[in-house]
Amino acid sequence: GETMTMAPLVTKDRVIVGASGGEFGIYGWLKGLDLKTGKIVWTGRNIGPDAEVLAKPGVFSSYYDSDDTELASKSWPKDGWKEGGGPVWGWISYDPDLDLLFYGAGNPGPYNTEQRPGDNKWSNSALARRPSDGSLVWAYQFTPHDSWDYDATSALMLVDQTIGGKARKVLVSFNKNGFQYTLDRATGEVLAAKPYVYTNWAKSVDLKTGRPAVDPTKETGASKGMVKDICPSLEGGVSPVAPPAYSPRTGLFYTSVNNMCMDFGSVPATRIAGTPYLGAGTPYHLGPDSKNLGAFIAWDATTGKRVWESPEPFLAWSGALVTAGDVAFYGTME
Repeated sequence: GETMTMAPLVTKDRVIVGASGGEFGIYGWLKGLDLKTGKIVWTGRNIGPDAEVLAKPGVFSSYYDSDDTELASKSWPKDGWKEGGGPVWGWISYDPDLDLLFYGAGNPGPYNTEQRPGDNKWSNSALARRPSDGSLVWAYQFTPHDSWDYDATSALMLVDQTIGGKARKVLVSFNKNGFQYTLDRATGEVLAAKPYVYTNWAKSVDLKTGRPAVDPTKETGASKGMVKDICPSLEGGVSPVAPPAYSPRTGLFYTSVNNMCMDFGSVPATRIAGTPYLGAGTPYHLGPDSKNLGAFIAWDATTGKRVWESPEPFLAWSGALVTAGDVAFYGTME
């Protein structure tokens, strides 16, 4: 079930590529290839044992986890990570000063959460690796035990901003789950997390632990039947295929957003190699208090607020472009 939908990234003497197929029961990975020979130098799994994740002892001794070993494999049922998804089908960023790769891992599988109890790390996460050997420097999970197909494969934007009066090298994500996150990109510390569209699966994100305050009435599973009115839908507040833009002149981010919610019904799923490994049905509907399915917005990540918006009648799935002449561009479905 493995495919490849992303563009590779070349940095120094490495070509970095990832695998798609979160809905096909894959064992998600990122690989570093030798630029001259094309040979695979390293493979870093996004889920599974530390040895295969390329996580050395102590790497997870961060502000949000006290246990620093086998966090990924212990957050799955026995061997569940072997077919648990965690693909890399989106974007990769690179900071030459820190010599770090940054990317997002996609959803766990199957959609029926009752078949995979636990946080299912490091699906739906941001990960930072060394390009030379793939070693994991930090990981942060945006949506533990994903019940809603909230891939974290949206573009991870690297900018320098003043946070709390201090200049910080940050990573900004307009996550599919409806929250805009600002992380310290050297450490993975969550500095801010605010909803940028109507979001009700979680009330907030605890900055001390990094965990979302999940609304239990919005959790899904085969025994729960059809769970109604979950926002945003699995298409995302921002589509992972629509990267935002940032202007250092204004200090603002510009992005297309969607005002769509869903009902989510799960059923038991059986994995058959080469076929979808899903177990869910998800009707969509317009979000509350909105007459438009989409919008194009300007967003201030330092305050967590919209500065302005331009409503769109249809879903907004376009990437954004902003110029030094202070003009922002995007496309529509009209």
